[in-house]
Amino acid sequence: MKQFFKELFEYSHHFNQELSDIFIDKPDKTSEKAVKLFNHLLNAHQIWNNRINPEQPTFGVWELHDTKDLKNIDKINYEQTMQILDKFDLNGNLNYTNTKGQVFNNSIQNICFHIINHSTYHRGQIATEFKLHGIEPLVTDYILYK
Repeated sequence: MKQFFKELFEYSHHFNQELSDIFIDKPDKTSEKAVKLFNHLLNAHQIWNNRINPEQPTFGVWELHDTKDLKNIDKINYEQTMQILDKFDLNGNLNYTNTKGQVFNNSIQNICFHIINHSTYHRGQIATEFKLHGIEPLVTDYILYK
């Protein structure tokens, strides 16, 4: 299962890097909504990583970053997730508090799946925004990536 999650996160990282390039290369065409969604996607990944393995101050859920920093934020998220997959038992449970102060308990495996699913969902929203603003969306189908 760990290898499968590594492949999913590699896929997600690959397309986040490509999206970062679009935001860097076409700042005049990317909508404010697309920028917010991509920052949120990266922030959420970092927040979940830090819930599992606290290493650094956590980003705000909707915090905006300088466009030139997006690729590096994604790279750090990816590297931290790879460390988590190597270090932690996916069946292990984690108690955490969400941004509203609510306490939850979930397996690390479920959290990893949530990170992937959340990222895919928002990349789909970004693709719609790109189309609306004259940018050809990335084809991010997992099966085509493989």
